[in-house]
Amino acid sequence: METTHLAGQPSFPPPQRVRRTGWRALGLPALAAGAAVGAVVLLHFRDPHVEGSYGICPIYGLTGLYCPGCGGMRAVHNLTDGRLLDSLHSNLLAIPLLLAFAVFLGDWAMRAWRGERPRVPDLPRPFMWTVLVLFVVYSVLRNTPWGTWLAPV
Repeated sequence: METTHLAGQPSFPPPQRVRRTGWRALGLPALAAGAAVGAVVLLHFRDPHVEGSYGICPIYGLTGLYCPGCGGMRAVHNLTDGRLLDSLHSNLLAIPLLLAFAVFLGDWAMRAWRGERPRVPDLPRPFMWTVLVLFVVYSVLRNTPWGTWLAPV
Protein backbone atom coordinates (compact mmCIF):
# COMPACT_ATOMS: atom_id res chain seq x y z
CA MET A 1 0.00 0.00 0.00
CA GLU A 2 1.50 3.26 -1.12
CA THR A 3 0.84 6.55 0.60
CA THR A 4 0.82 9.81 -1.27
CA HIS A 5 2.31 13.09 -0.26
CA LEU A 6 0.78 16.33 -1.48
CA ALA A 7 0.38 16.47 -5.26
CA GLY A 8 0.02 12.73 -5.74
CA GLN A 9 3.73 12.08 -5.19
CA PRO A 10 4.66 8.87 -3.36
CA SER A 11 5.93 9.34 0.18
CA PHE A 12 9.16 7.61 1.15
CA PRO A 13 10.81 7.47 4.55
CA PRO A 14 13.77 9.83 4.91
CA PRO A 15 17.10 8.20 4.08
CA GLN A 16 19.10 6.99 7.06
CA ARG A 17 22.59 8.40 7.22
CA VAL A 18 25.24 5.76 7.71
CA ARG A 19 27.70 6.74 10.41
CA ARG A 20 31.32 5.91 9.88
CA THR A 21 33.16 4.05 12.60
CA GLY A 22 36.76 3.13 13.26
CA TRP A 23 39.65 4.82 11.51
CA ARG A 24 37.47 6.40 8.80
CA ALA A 25 35.52 8.36 11.42
CA LEU A 26 38.55 10.03 12.97
CA GLY A 27 39.03 12.64 10.23
CA LEU A 28 37.87 15.80 12.01
CA PRO A 29 39.14 14.89 15.49
CA ALA A 30 42.52 13.98 13.97
CA LEU A 31 42.59 17.24 12.01
CA ALA A 32 41.86 19.26 15.17
CA ALA A 33 44.46 17.32 17.17
CA GLY A 34 47.00 17.75 14.37
CA ALA A 35 46.40 21.50 14.25
CA ALA A 36 46.82 21.71 18.04
CA VAL A 37 50.04 19.68 17.94
CA GLY A 38 51.31 21.84 15.07
CA ALA A 39 50.62 25.01 17.07
CA VAL A 40 52.39 23.60 20.12
CA VAL A 41 55.42 22.58 18.02
CA LEU A 42 55.53 26.04 16.45
CA LEU A 43 55.39 27.64 19.90
CA HIS A 44 58.19 25.37 21.09
CA PHE A 45 60.57 26.30 18.29
CA ARG A 46 59.62 29.96 17.81
CA ASP A 47 59.94 31.59 21.20
CA PRO A 48 57.11 34.03 21.94
CA HIS A 49 59.31 35.70 24.59
CA VAL A 50 61.27 37.33 21.74
CA GLU A 51 59.89 40.81 21.11
CA GLY A 52 57.76 40.92 17.95
CA SER A 53 57.98 37.20 17.17
CA TYR A 54 54.18 36.92 16.95
CA GLY A 55 53.16 40.55 17.11
CA ILE A 56 51.28 41.89 20.11
CA CYS A 57 47.90 41.19 21.61
CA PRO A 58 45.37 43.56 19.99
CA ILE A 59 43.72 44.33 23.33
CA TYR A 60 47.07 45.09 24.96
CA GLY A 61 48.15 47.12 21.93
CA LEU A 62 44.99 49.25 21.95
CA THR A 63 44.35 49.62 25.68
CA GLY A 64 47.58 48.67 27.46
CA LEU A 65 45.59 46.15 29.53
CA TYR A 66 46.21 42.42 29.76
CA CYS A 67 43.36 40.24 28.52
CA PRO A 68 42.74 36.72 29.95
CA GLY A 69 44.73 35.25 27.05
CA CYS A 70 47.80 37.47 27.35
CA GLY A 71 50.78 35.29 28.10
CA GLY A 72 49.05 32.13 26.86
CA MET A 73 51.55 31.49 24.06
CA ARG A 74 54.45 32.07 26.44
CA ALA A 75 52.81 29.65 28.89
CA VAL A 76 52.60 26.93 26.22
CA HIS A 77 56.21 27.60 25.19
CA ASN A 78 57.37 27.30 28.81
CA LEU A 79 55.33 24.13 29.20
CA THR A 80 57.00 22.53 26.17
CA ASP A 81 60.36 23.38 27.73
CA GLY A 82 59.29 21.62 30.94
CA ARG A 83 59.09 24.80 33.01
CA LEU A 84 55.73 24.34 34.72
CA LEU A 85 56.06 27.18 37.23
CA ASP A 86 57.12 29.64 34.52
CA SER A 87 54.14 28.47 32.48
CA LEU A 88 51.76 29.14 35.37
CA HIS A 89 53.37 32.54 35.91
CA SER A 90 52.88 33.49 32.24
CA ASN A 91 49.18 32.63 32.27
CA LEU A 92 47.46 30.88 35.13
CA LEU A 93 44.50 29.82 32.97
CA ALA A 94 46.47 28.29 30.10
CA ILE A 95 47.16 24.87 31.61
CA PRO A 96 43.59 24.17 32.82
CA LEU A 97 42.24 25.26 29.43
CA LEU A 98 44.75 23.05 27.61
CA LEU A 99 43.73 20.10 29.77
CA ALA A 100 40.04 20.75 29.10
CA PHE A 101 40.76 20.93 25.35
CA ALA A 102 42.68 17.63 25.48
CA VAL A 103 39.80 15.93 27.33
CA PHE A 104 37.31 17.30 24.79
CA LEU A 105 39.44 16.05 21.87
CA GLY A 106 39.81 12.62 23.46
CA ASP A 107 36.07 12.32 24.05
CA TRP A 108 35.36 13.49 20.49
CA ALA A 109 37.77 10.91 19.04
CA MET A 110 36.33 8.05 21.13
CA ARG A 111 32.78 8.93 20.14
CA ALA A 112 33.75 9.24 16.48
CA TRP A 113 35.45 5.83 16.64
CA ARG A 114 32.20 4.28 17.93
CA GLY A 115 30.11 6.11 15.33
CA GLU A 116 28.42 8.39 17.86
CA ARG A 117 27.84 12.09 17.50
CA PRO A 118 30.23 14.44 19.29
CA ARG A 119 28.98 15.52 22.68
CA VAL A 120 28.51 19.22 23.21
CA PRO A 121 29.20 19.89 26.88
CA ASP A 122 25.91 20.49 28.64
CA LEU A 123 27.12 22.86 31.32
CA PRO A 124 24.69 24.24 33.88
CA ARG A 125 24.01 27.94 33.63
CA PRO A 126 25.41 28.75 37.13
CA PHE A 127 28.67 27.05 36.16
CA MET A 128 28.95 29.10 32.96
CA TRP A 129 28.28 32.33 34.87
CA THR A 130 30.87 31.35 37.48
CA VAL A 131 33.48 30.76 34.78
CA LEU A 132 32.64 34.09 33.13
CA VAL A 133 32.93 35.92 36.47
CA LEU A 134 36.27 34.19 37.16
CA PHE A 135 37.60 35.33 33.76
CA VAL A 136 36.49 38.90 34.45
CA VAL A 137 37.97 38.89 37.97
CA TYR A 138 41.19 37.39 36.61
CA SER A 139 41.36 40.07 33.91
CA VAL A 140 40.74 42.92 36.34
CA LEU A 141 43.04 41.56 39.04
CA ARG A 142 46.01 41.03 36.72
CA ASN A 143 45.80 44.71 35.70
CA THR A 144 45.83 46.10 39.25
CA PRO A 145 48.77 46.72 41.60
CA TRP A 146 47.51 43.88 43.85
CA GLY A 147 47.61 41.35 41.03
CA THR A 148 51.00 42.02 39.51
CA TRP A 149 51.91 38.39 40.21
CA LEU A 150 49.22 37.44 37.64
CA ALA A 151 50.65 39.70 34.91
CA PRO A 152 52.31 37.77 32.08
CA VAL A 153 56.10 37.64 31.98
